[in-house]
Amino acid sequence: MTDKEKSSKLGEPDASLTTLEKKIIALIQADIPVTKCPFLEIAKQVGVEEEVVLETLRRLHRNGTIRRFGVTIRHQISGYEANAMVAWQVDEDRMDDVGGIMAAFEGVSHCYRRNPARDWPYNLYTMIHAKTEEDCYKMAKAMATLTSVENYTLLFSRDELKKTSMTYFP
Repeated sequence: MTDKEKSSKLGEPDASLTTLEKKIIALIQADIPVTKCPFLEIAKQVGVEEEVVLETLRRLHRNGTIRRFGVTIRHQISGYEANAMVAWQVDEDRMDDVGGIMAAFEGVSHCYRRNPARDWPYNLYTMIHAKTEEDCYKMAKAMATLTSVENYTLLFSRDELKKTSMTYFP
């Protein structure tokens, strides 16, 4: 394996990136502008058209340089005071159907499958956001009723300890 392949596998930035690509990555690794056209704002900062930024991001995603593009919502600022990770025990043969239904709920920001552990039978997880903890319980109950999943538990967030992104280019 070459150094470049090792570097790529470790998630380190590719030294062959252009100056423009590095500038765009530097801007998207931080908070993107909360505007109707955030990529237009980024384009203005690097001195190109919005479509150049979008095509650059598409190309970097296609070639694997950017593997994931995610958004972190500061739920407290957006009006959601409570959030809970709900751990569900779902029959494996129902996983796709149940996951699809749960992911479609308006208050759900994450929905993913994990392998259960010996003393922890849960294999599907949803992060739900609501105005109150009571509303989180109500949403979980509605999800359980709609999917006929009976075994679940809510784990409420109490403190936010870390919410930062990787920084590849300062």
